[in-house]
Amino acid sequence: MTDTSSQSVNAAVSPSPLAPDWLQLPSDLNALHEPLWAAGVARDDDGELTIDGVAVSELKRQYGTPLFVMSEMDFRSRARAFMDAFNEAFEDICGGVDVYYAGKSFLCTSVVRWVEEEGLRLDTASGGELAVAARAGIPGSEVALHGNNKSDGEIHRALDMELGRIVVDSMAELERVARIAAERGDTAKVMLRLTPGVHAHTHEFIATAHEDQKFGLSMAEDSTEQAGLSAAEEAVAAAAGYPSIELLGLHCHIGSQIFEPDGFALAAEKLLDFLAAMQAKYSIVLPELDLGGGYGIAYTPVDTPRPAAEIAQAMAAVVRSKCAELGISAPRISIEPGRAIVGSTTFTLYEVGTLKTVRVDAPGAGTPAGQGTTTATAGKNVTYPRRYVSVDGGMSDNPRPVLYDADYSAVLASRTSAAAPQLSRVVGKHCESGDIVVRDVYLPEDVAAGDLLAVPGTGAYCWALSSNYNYLARPGVVALRDGSARLIVRGETEEDLLNRDMGVSE
Repeated sequence: MTDTSSQSVNAAVSPSPLAPDWLQLPSDLNALHEPLWAAGVARDDDGELTIDGVAVSELKRQYGTPLFVMSEMDFRSRARAFMDAFNEAFEDICGGVDVYYAGKSFLCTSVVRWVEEEGLRLDTASGGELAVAARAGIPGSEVALHGNNKSDGEIHRALDMELGRIVVDSMAELERVARIAAERGDTAKVMLRLTPGVHAHTHEFIATAHEDQKFGLSMAEDSTEQAGLSAAEEAVAAAAGYPSIELLGLHCHIGSQIFEPDGFALAAEKLLDFLAAMQAKYSIVLPELDLGGGYGIAYTPVDTPRPAAEIAQAMAAVVRSKCAELGISAPRISIEPGRAIVGSTTFTLYEVGTLKTVRVDAPGAGTPAGQGTTTATAGKNVTYPRRYVSVDGGMSDNPRPVLYDADYSAVLASRTSAAAPQLSRVVGKHCESGDIVVRDVYLPEDVAAGDLLAVPGTGAYCWALSSNYNYLARPGVVALRDGSARLIVRGETEEDLLNRDMGVSE
C-alpha cells in the first residue's frame, strides 16, 4: 500500500527544499570560491587542495587532523592592505591612521611579530594576551589593552610594559587605573570607550554599541545621577582632573562581521560631535579617536565583504566632512581590524569519519518546480535526504556555529569528484546534538570515510575560542610560507591535558 501522507523524493541532483534560501546548488563542486580562501590555496593537477604548493595530504601526514592551516603571506598581505588603504585615505585629514590588529581574533607570538613587521600595532584584551605580546618582544608603546573588568594585576602589567593606551570601560575602572598609576608614581595613557547607541546589523551577541550591554560609557543624557549629564561626559571631566591620567581620546566599537558602512559613519559622526562638545564646554582637546573594527569577511559564497580601500575611503569622507562642519582639527584616527586580516587566511582541515543519511519531512505545497514536487505531491508532506558527515573535530575547535548560528562552507579537499551534489551537514564528534561545523553545504555524493574536508574562513575566533570539551586536545596551527610549513602553535596531546589533573600523581 502506498503511504499517501508522505512520499520519498530523490532530490540529490536538484536543489534541496531543506537548504536555506541563500544556499545555491553549485555548478562545480570542485571549484574554489575565491573570496573564501587565502591567496595561495588552489587544486593541483590531481585535484588535491594545496596551500602555497603544499598538498593537504602532506599536512595531514606531518601534523594530523584537525589542523588549522594558515597562509603567512596572505596574513601579511591583508595587514598591509589595511595599512596602505587607510593611510592613503586619511593622509590629508590627520596624517594617516594607526592600525591595531585585534589580537582576540587569533594571537600567538609569530602573529605578533608579523604584525610588528608589517607596521601595525597590537590590541589586547587580557593579561594573557599581554603576556603573548611581551614574549614576542613588541614594544609596549605599540600595544593597547581592552576589557570591561581589568584586574589590578592586568593594570599593573600594562603600566610595567608602558602601554601606548589603556582603553577604560567605566567610571569605576577609570578610578582604579588612576589610583594604581598614582600609587606607582606613573602616568597611565587612557582612552575612554563610549557606546554611541549605534545598532550594527549583526548578531545581537556581537553588536556592542547599543546601550543594553556590558561595554563602555553611555553617551545618552541622564545616564548618571546628574541631570543632563551623560556617563561619557562625566568620565571625560573626571579623567582630565586626574594627575595620573593622560587622556588621549575616545574609542568605540559597534560590533563584528559588519558589511555596510552606515554604522561606522554614524558612530564617527556622533563621537566627533561629542569630541567637539568637550572642547567647547571644558576646553579639553582629545587628540585621538579610535573607530574600532568589526569589518566582515566571506564565510559563504553570498557574503560580500568590502575591500579595505573602499572601507577607508567611506570612513575618511565622513571624518573629513564632519570635522569641517564642526570647525575642528581632525583627531588622529585609529582602527582595529582582526577578523578582516586573519579570518580568510586560514582553513581547518578535517578527516571524514562516519556518514549517515536521514530523511526530513518538508511541506510539498509551494515547493518550486524542479525540486521534487509534482502535482501528486503538492500539499502533502514529502521527505528529502539530508546527509550527516562526521569529522574528527567539531565545536571544540569551532564553537561559532553553536554560539552565533554562524554559517560556514566546506569542500572535499583530498580529491575532486564528478559525483552528484548532496545536501550535507558537517558535524563533529562531540556528545552534543548542537555540535555542527557547517549547517548546510552541498558535497559530492561519494564523500567517504578517510576523505579530507577543508572549511575556509576559520582564522578568526575558532582557535581563540577552542576548548577541551569531551577531553579533546585542541588542534595545532601550521603556517605556510615559500612552499614550506611550520607549526606556530603546537597541537595539544592527551598528556598535556592530564598534566593539569592534580589527581593523576596521587
